[in-house]
Amino acid sequence: MNDLKTEKQTKGVVLEYELDASPEAVWRAISIASFREKWLPAGDLADAEPVSSTAGEEIRYRMREQEPPFLESVVAFQIDPNAEGGTTLRVIHRLVETEPIEQPSAANSTQILMMLAA
Repeated sequence: MNDLKTEKQTKGVVLEYELDASPEAVWRAISIASFREKWLPAGDLADAEPVSSTAGEEIRYRMREQEPPFLESVVAFQIDPNAEGGTTLRVIHRLVETEPIEQPSAANSTQILMMLAA
């Protein structure tokens, strides 16, 4: 690894690395579970299986925080060969938009309750 670029976005982070390794070697490191777990353990992922994958180009994993508010995100790893014979690895980490969960009112609340007939 010899270069790092960081680009902040409103709902995510994009990191770009120039690696000396071939695209094939980088692809193995991000797509084969036994290699990936050396630097990104399955326990850090919501699911060890990828959300989507385009062989040799991009793989996406879903992540979920282990503590409240249990935010969910998707991390995408994109690879491209670079001019030096190595690989450009782009890591794109974005929060997943979720609708806020409406909490029911407490029974002793002063809010007006409305019942719906079935």
